[in-house]
Amino acid sequence: MNTPRKAILLAAGLMAFMLAGAQNRIDFTEYDLGNGLHVILHKDNSTPIVAVTISYHVGSKNEDPERTGFAHFFEHLMFEGSENIGRSEFDKIAMNAGASLNANTSFDRTFYYLLLPSNQLELGLWMESERLLHLRIDSIGVETQRSVVKEERKQSYDNRPYGTLMEKTFSAAFKEHPYRWMPIGSAESINNATLEEFMEFHSIFYVPNNATLSIAGDIDVESTKELVQKYFGDIPRGTKEIYRPDIVEPAKTAEVRDTVYDNIQLPAVVQAYHIPAKGTPDYYALSMLTTLLSDGESSRMTKSIVDKQQKAMFVGAFPFALEDPGLFLVFGIVNSGVAPDDFENAINEEIAKTQQEELSDREFEKLRNKIENDFISRNSTMAGIAESLSDYHMYYGDANLINTEIDRYMAVTKADIKRVANQYLTKENRVVLYYLPKQTL
Repeated sequence: MNTPRKAILLAAGLMAFMLAGAQNRIDFTEYDLGNGLHVILHKDNSTPIVAVTISYHVGSKNEDPERTGFAHFFEHLMFEGSENIGRSEFDKIAMNAGASLNANTSFDRTFYYLLLPSNQLELGLWMESERLLHLRIDSIGVETQRSVVKEERKQSYDNRPYGTLMEKTFSAAFKEHPYRWMPIGSAESINNATLEEFMEFHSIFYVPNNATLSIAGDIDVESTKELVQKYFGDIPRGTKEIYRPDIVEPAKTAEVRDTVYDNIQLPAVVQAYHIPAKGTPDYYALSMLTTLLSDGESSRMTKSIVDKQQKAMFVGAFPFALEDPGLFLVFGIVNSGVAPDDFENAINEEIAKTQQEELSDREFEKLRNKIENDFISRNSTMAGIAESLSDYHMYYGDANLINTEIDRYMAVTKADIKRVANQYLTKENRVVLYYLPKQTL
């Protein structure tokens, strides 16, 4: 392609991107209540649906090492009921109103959502205010959820093939930082915790000044403000210090390798490299690198290791986007008859290519298009928009990143991707785990 033609096409692409950005801009209103609750409202009257979400800035990293799993425990307990909602009635009330609901807990925050017909907005606000102000924390609910959480751990971690893979990886990668345990926590911690300890944890973290209420959908902004004030305005501000860990994981200077024997049929290999926190410039380059390596059938690792060499059933690279420095994971399940070290060598070869060779213009353009499409897709639903607005405010103090964060990805150059591959994907900076079938013992 001659230079003028290339310049014209690049300019056309840039113009199309700018026009698309203008068309997809998400407008919102945000403000604080007197009790510290941050409120974000996004109006979209295209469908009669509204997402009522609330995020609490508490995850597993805010826990006592002797009492892990508390944030995840409250994800369950918050559905138990309140002073004005009967035990186990929360789900029924929501579903009878045509709503869907759920929650999730991470290392850094807990997120609850109700997706309702827009004429049920007031009901959703009342329900969320009830479990913020009047959550039922008693021995019956605690014992019920204690059993539920322990069973979840058995089913999702202890008794599932490869179920402990993430737990083993993070505990090997982090020795000081609280990312060393998973949000599910330990069964022993949940077993030993007292009712008073759960109540204390709740009083610290589940308060308006540690929460973001994000509402997106078919609303009138001014009347929604009135309803928010009605149901949340009188909830008392929390008075206890909110624990934010300032622990810095020591820099790694030597590779860590280990072997885990599990009830599996095929071996797996995990590589975990330490990377900066999300929102940092290098995080965006590393995130794009994982997309290059493994996102989609035409990605480098899939084409080379799975399709061409047939050394793995699956291989993937994932950036664990965390509020504090996290991990760049490469994980794969080895094909029958292939040695794990042979598969690992194939991974290393693909990583080495990113360190030694610059991307072609065509591959880089394809990568940028994939990043842009993924960014738009994340905000294609009301629940997705509400969650993104909440996360951007909570982690960055800037909800408008829902419109502008894509610029940070687009600022990444081919040279940046090559540089971060060399800087972070080093032997000294990684943990390598081999998951092997128990029958090989």
